[in-house]
Amino acid sequence: MSSPDFVAGRELHTQSARIAGVVSCVPSQQVDNDHFAERFDASAVRDVVKMIGVNRRRWADAQTSAGDLCRKAGETLLAGLGWQADSIDALIFVSQTPDYRLPGTAFALQADLSLPVACLALDINLGCSGYPQALWLGMNLIQTGAAKRVLLAVGDTISKLVDPADRSTALLFGDAGTMTALEASAGDAPAHFIIGADGRGVRNLIVPAGGFKPYDTTADERMAGKSAECLFMDGGEIFNFTLNAVPKLVARTLEIAGRDKPTYDAFLFHQANLFMLKHLSKKAGLPAERVPTNIGEYGNTSCASIPLLMTTELKNRLKEEALHLGMFGFGVGYSWASAALQVGPLAIVDTIET
Repeated sequence: MSSPDFVAGRELHTQSARIAGVVSCVPSQQVDNDHFAERFDASAVRDVVKMIGVNRRRWADAQTSAGDLCRKAGETLLAGLGWQADSIDALIFVSQTPDYRLPGTAFALQADLSLPVACLALDINLGCSGYPQALWLGMNLIQTGAAKRVLLAVGDTISKLVDPADRSTALLFGDAGTMTALEASAGDAPAHFIIGADGRGVRNLIVPAGGFKPYDTTADERMAGKSAECLFMDGGEIFNFTLNAVPKLVARTLEIAGRDKPTYDAFLFHQANLFMLKHLSKKAGLPAERVPTNIGEYGNTSCASIPLLMTTELKNRLKEEALHLGMFGFGVGYSWASAALQVGPLAIVDTIET
């Protein structure tokens, strides 16, 4: 499959909304690379780690779901903001590992957080590009007057989907849930977004079974011997797509936002793997010191990776000052999304454990 001849996507703008706070919740179970040495042998693990840059990751136990992680983040966030549950007008849950096939996890979170029955509750099936897309949707709800306060629950437990015998995925992914609070704010600067998709990439990052249209893995030689119940990733195709699409996405995002690179405090990329992140920042011409990473400590946390960066690498600054941020998500779908906006100072920005 060829990568898209990149037309960045839909260029969108919102105003009158701001991020009020962000909390991430990670499992307390920390899995370091020694865990894999017996299965793959230590030298093989070292070879993979050189590429992906993951030293340890957090894995949820069998009883803990993405919804659970987001719920705990939400409880901490609402308490930190001093927001009453009945003041929330909408909750959006973004994940590819929902608690149930049905009903939507947003409904469970609505009940668990004691949100009002008039609260909009939506599930969105998105992975790596999910956070900028959720920001756009939540801010658009506010801009149109449909809501004044919105919660974005964004998280995944991808560790539950990986094949423990597949070192390309087993060592890469970690689990996290996040909650972001948005509210109406007439004085804040506009936020700028680009959202795009190319469904020709569907088969390159997929869980073939588990839905209601089984994927014929026998017709795809790449999947020979692999479990259809587990995540399949064609790393080469994903890498080629990303290197073609994302630097152009960065350039166009900065262009529509009308700000030059030196005026940004940080560029937050989905934490795909360290080798890819270094190539992306170099190809996009971004200063390495303004491209924070936490993949070494948390792994690739799918849709949660950008807000998790905010609560780990930018926590202290976001508490004290307003930062100009660029955000770039990309991957499964294929899908991609970006945001250029001002964030902070925030009443609460934190990472907690469960």
